[in-house]
Amino acid sequence: MQFRSFKLSDAKDHIVTAALLVVALFLMVSRHQGGINTLRQVSLTALSLIEQPLANIRDYRQALNTNTYLQKQNVLLQDELSRLRAIEQENQELRRMLGFQSVYEHDLHPVLIIGKHLKGLNNFLTIDAGSDDSVSIGMPLVTSDGLVGRIVLTNDDFSQVMPYYNSLFKVSARIQENNASGIVSWAGTLYGELVMDFVPNTTNVDSGFVVETSGYGNQIPAGIPIGVVSRTEPQEGKETQQIYLRPYVQLAQVVKGFVIQFQADTSITKLKEEYNEMFE
Repeated sequence: MQFRSFKLSDAKDHIVTAALLVVALFLMVSRHQGGINTLRQVSLTALSLIEQPLANIRDYRQALNTNTYLQKQNVLLQDELSRLRAIEQENQELRRMLGFQSVYEHDLHPVLIIGKHLKGLNNFLTIDAGSDDSVSIGMPLVTSDGLVGRIVLTNDDFSQVMPYYNSLFKVSARIQENNASGIVSWAGTLYGELVMDFVPNTTNVDSGFVVETSGYGNQIPAGIPIGVVSRTEPQEGKETQQIYLRPYVQLAQVVKGFVIQFQADTSITKLKEEYNEMFE
């Protein structure tokens, strides 16, 4: 097999053709530089016109993503703020309750209110303590603000409380400023207002006076705040006046409290029974 030898003369035509093409392209470009610049400008203008809406779309998508992220962060921050406020409120309430417990002479059992019925005349609350916790019928339920109600039913683990917003609720009370005594109850018509009866017309009572339990009746210990006097009205045809007061405790907001483990003095109860027997 024979190989053909390469000779420069054989490629002479190709080299000359390539050189001529390079020269032609150079001459064409140099002669039409202005046209090429114009073409470049037109291309740049067209690209800018196309790129602008694409950039707007990109910015819009980025803004949507940023807005979604900020909304999520806002929800998380609002939730965190709400929990911090709740914790702060709970801490303040616990401080008040601890202060209340430190100055009170009776044993106090802390409880949570796990049920409420505040829609009629016979309202009630349910607490998470019963006879196994030494809670018994007649004991008062209080908060650091004042009286809530009285235990009326118990089982081993839970109890029902008759709050002051109950048509059957009555408690012996007195006015701090003048020691005038009477009976506080709820008229059953207006939430946010209690009535104190059997206070003589001759007793001066002004708005802002404090009403507290008197301890009379041997049912609830004395000195538990009930409310503040808002107004008074004379009773027509009677020598007494009705005193209206705003209760200190807001039942709709109560979530925890103390059961005062108060037991009625049996000697006083026995004297009452003996007195009643004298007239039978």
